[in-house]
Amino acid sequence: MLAEKAGTNTASAAAGMPSNEGKVLSTLDAPGYTYMELANTEKRFWIAAPTTRVKIGDRVRFEQSLVMKNFNSKTLNRTFDQIIFVNSATIVN
Repeated sequence: MLAEKAGTNTASAAAGMPSNEGKVLSTLDAPGYTYMELANTEKRFWIAAPTTRVKIGDRVRFEQSLVMKNFNSKTLNRTFDQIIFVNSATIVN
C-alpha cells in the first residue's frame, strides 16, 4: 500500500512564485490588520490582511479582494502608493 505523493512538491519546485504569493520583507501591525511588504519574482508590493502572525522571510499566499491606490492609513500615519487588501494570508513555507 503505497501512498502516492506525485505533485506534492510542484509548488516549491517551481522556478517562480505565483502572483498571489510573496516573501515577507517587512511587517506593520495595526488593530485588526497586518500589513506585509512582499516580494515575488515579478515585483515588491504591500498587502493588508486580517491580523496574521508572520515573520520576515516567511512565504505567504493570499486571496486578493481589493486593490487601492494612494491608500492613507491614519493608524500607521502612512500613505501606500498601492496596497492589496486580502481576505486571507497563509504561510506556505
